[in-house]
Amino acid sequence: MPISAGDFRKGVVFEMDGKPMLVVDFQHVKPGKGAAFVRTKYKNVMTGAIREESFNPSAKFENGTVERRNAEYSYNDGDLYYFMDPETYDMTPLNKDVLGDGFQFVKENTMCTLVSYKGSVFSVEAPNFMELEVTATEPGVRGDTATNVTKPATLETGAIIKVPLFINEGEKIQVDTRTGEYLGRVKE
Repeated sequence: MPISAGDFRKGVVFEMDGKPMLVVDFQHVKPGKGAAFVRTKYKNVMTGAIREESFNPSAKFENGTVERRNAEYSYNDGDLYYFMDPETYDMTPLNKDVLGDGFQFVKENTMCTLVSYKGSVFSVEAPNFMELEVTATEPGVRGDTATNVTKPATLETGAIIKVPLFINEGEKIQVDTRTGEYLGRVKE
């Protein structure tokens, strides 16, 4: 079933010249004069090459059929990250470059989604939300109650995000892996 450029969203896979392309970013542009267009940043799934191009919203493309399957992140060894199939216990080693930004929040033994095209994994989708422990952060300054003031905090995965001043080391917080934002404390 064809897909039109007007239907592009982040994560959509379409075929162009027989090759699978992943929409990384898009913007619908309606200039004052002239026709509307879709400014699209897309990545060749097989080579990783990123291009930016503008398409007419009615331009048609073949829908790139991708497979999604669950796999548990087991461990990493250098730049290789190993994922285990929960049914067959087969291990799939993947290079760091297919993991995506949200993976910095993933702990070992976490279920992720491996996204593949014709058997080749090109992306790993982390769960949308992760509960992580704060391993290092400056203590909050007493009396500093200005709203929306944040400080950097290092999480148990090594990722660094901005958190409110009242968050302390050892506390568990919830993080949105898509944006890297602090969502709230985890109540035990």
